[in-house]
Amino acid sequence: MDNSIESNPILNRLPKHLRQFIKPQNYEDYSAIDQAVWRYVMRKNVDFLSKVAHKSYLEGLQKTGISIETIPNMYGMNRILKDIGWAAVAVDGFIPPNAFMEFQAYNVLVIASDIRQLEHIDYTPAPDIIHEGAGHAPIIANPEYAEYLRRFGEIGCKAISSAKDYELYEAVRHLSIIKEAPNSSEKDIESAEKKVEKLQQNMGEPSEMAHIRNLHWWTVEYGLIGTTENPKIYGAGLLSSIGESAWCMTDKVKKMPYSIETTFKDFDITKPQPQLYVTPDFAHLSLILEEFANTMALRNGGLSGIEKLIQSNALGTIELSTGIQISGIFTKVIKNNGKPIYVQTIGKTALSYREKEIIGHGVEHHKDGFGSPIGKLKGINLAIEDMSPRDLSAYHIYEERKVTLEFEGGISVTGDIITGKRNLQGKIILVSFKNCTVKHFDTILFEPNMGIYDMAVGKEVASAFSGPADLNSFDLITHKPSTQTIHIKKTTKRIQLEALYQQIRDYREGRYTTISRTKVLEELIKNHSNDWLLVVEIYELAVSGHETKLANQCLSHLETIKQHKPQVGKLIDDGLEIVNQKISV
Repeated sequence: MDNSIESNPILNRLPKHLRQFIKPQNYEDYSAIDQAVWRYVMRKNVDFLSKVAHKSYLEGLQKTGISIETIPNMYGMNRILKDIGWAAVAVDGFIPPNAFMEFQAYNVLVIASDIRQLEHIDYTPAPDIIHEGAGHAPIIANPEYAEYLRRFGEIGCKAISSAKDYELYEAVRHLSIIKEAPNSSEKDIESAEKKVEKLQQNMGEPSEMAHIRNLHWWTVEYGLIGTTENPKIYGAGLLSSIGESAWCMTDKVKKMPYSIETTFKDFDITKPQPQLYVTPDFAHLSLILEEFANTMALRNGGLSGIEKLIQSNALGTIELSTGIQISGIFTKVIKNNGKPIYVQTIGKTALSYREKEIIGHGVEHHKDGFGSPIGKLKGINLAIEDMSPRDLSAYHIYEERKVTLEFEGGISVTGDIITGKRNLQGKIILVSFKNCTVKHFDTILFEPNMGIYDMAVGKEVASAFSGPADLNSFDLITHKPSTQTIHIKKTTKRIQLEALYQQIRDYREGRYTTISRTKVLEELIKNHSNDWLLVVEIYELAVSGHETKLANQCLSHLETIKQHKPQVGKLIDDGLEIVNQKISV
C-alpha cells in the first residue's frame, strides 16, 4: 500500500490485488471552491433529506463523522468508521465492478476522492466524494444495511462477467470522466454517449454481473424504503444528488415494490431514473439477494456455469463435488446429455482445495493449461470420489498400476498411476499419471509426450465463479484503466477566484476577520460575473451580520446572474432559502 496512505486493521486485511486501486486522498488539493460546493450540497441535502430520507441517514452522518461544513478527511472518517467495523479508501473514479464489490466484502467503502465541479453541483455521472462520502457512508451505520452491503460484495464479486461487460465498464468510466472534465467538447461527450448506448444495445445475453449490477443500482444507489405511497430515500445516488432527491419524490417517478424482477431492469447512468423500487425494510434486501444468489453459477455450477466462464474469457474457477478447485481461463467443455464430461483451460492454471492452492499444483506446474474429465466411470454406479481404498484397488486405481478409466460420454484415461491426493474427508480428489493418453472417443486430448497428466476427481461441477480460488495463485496486480480522471492546469483567473472563496471561508471560520466582504463582492462582479455560489455565501454573512446594504447588493447581482444564466436560477433560490431559513430560526 502507498506509504502516504494511513492504514488500520480493517485495511490491513485487504489482499494486494485490491490495494492497487487505492490512491492517497491528497486533501490539500481541495480548493475553497470545492469546499463551498460540498457545503452547499450538504446543507441543501440535509435540509431536504431530513424530511424524506430514512432515519438512518441523519443518524449516520453523526456516527460516521461527516461534517456539513467541510469535505471529510479519509483518515478522520476511518477513525470513526472503525467503531462500526468499516473503513474507507480513496480511488480514482469508477473501478471494475468485481473489485468494487470485493472491497465491500471486506467492509471497506470505496470513495472517489474527486469532487464535482460547481457547474455540475446538482448532479454528476462521475462518482465523487459527495456521492460516496455523503451518500454511502451514513447509511452503513445501520447494522442491517451494513450487513447487506457486505454480503452483496461477497456474492457480487463472484458474479461472472461477459467479455462485453468490461468493455462497457471502460466506456462508462470514460463517459463519466469527460462529462465532468471542464474542457470536454460537446462532440467528444456525444461520441462517448453514443458508444455507451451502442454497447448497451448490443450486450447479448445478460451476464451474472449485468444482473447483479442492476440489483446494486436499484438498491444501493437508487433505493427507496417503506411503502410505495410513502417511501423514504436510502440509495446513495439519491442521497447525494440535489436534483434527483427532490425529483424522485414527485409523481413523475413511478414507485414499484422491490423484487427479484429488478435484475432484468437496466438503467441509464446519464439520466434521471423514470422509476424506482421500494423495499419494505433492509432485511428484505438480503432476502432478494439470496434469491438471486440461488440462480448463480456460484451455487449451481453445472454445464451452464462452465459455459459462462468460457464466455467471460477471463480468469475464473470451477469447484468439483470433491472440493477440488480449478482456476484459469476456460476455453472448452465437452458435454454429453446436457452434462459436462471434460473441461479445458488455457495458459496458467492452479488447483486448490478450500481456497488454498494445492502444493505442487500452481501456475508454474500448470503453465500450459489443464484438462480433466468430470463424471462417473462407465458402467459403475460408484463414483471415484465415493470409493473406499478397497474399491479403488479393485478398479486398479492404485499407485504404480497401469489403468484405463472409461468415463460416461466417451472420455478415456489410460496411463500409469503415480499417486493420488485426498481431501480432509479422505476422498480422493486428484490422480497423477505418467505415460498417459486421454481421448474423447478417437480425439486425443492429452498424450504421453506432454508430460505428467493430473486428473481432477469429481462427479459433477458444484460451483463456478469469477476469479481464482486462491488469490495468491495468480499475479492480479494488472489493472491499468484506459482513462484517468482529467485534472487540467488552473488558469490565473481560476486561481484568483479560488483566492476570493478562500477569503470568505477564512472570514466565516474566524481566521481572517478584517477582510472586506464588500470588496470581495466588487471584485467578483468585475472579474467573475457569472459566479453565483460565492455571492450566496457573502449574502449569508451579510444577513447574519445585519449588513443590509451588502445583502441587497448580493441579491441584486444574483438577479442579474439569473437573467443571464436561467439554468442556475433554482440553485440560487435554493441557496438563498437555506440562508433565510437559518437566519429566521
